[in-house]
Amino acid sequence: MSDPDKSRNADGRDWQGFREVDRAIAENRLTAYTWKKTWADPWGKAGLILFGILFVAFVIYVAIYDGLV
Repeated sequence: MSDPDKSRNADGRDWQGFREVDRAIAENRLTAYTWKKTWADPWGKAGLILFGILFVAFVIYVAIYDGLV
């Protein structure tokens, strides 16, 4: 109980790899953390851009196919 950021488990081992994630959860900002990490990763950025393009293309296709435009 003396560890203020609670980044240690019951046996006292330090979870260094999860310290930032643990603090993000504690501060209720996990979603912002996930988006920032994904945008910083080159493959993640490419995936987000590709997903956005495919989503917009699908919306345009549906609008044209259903005669909304």
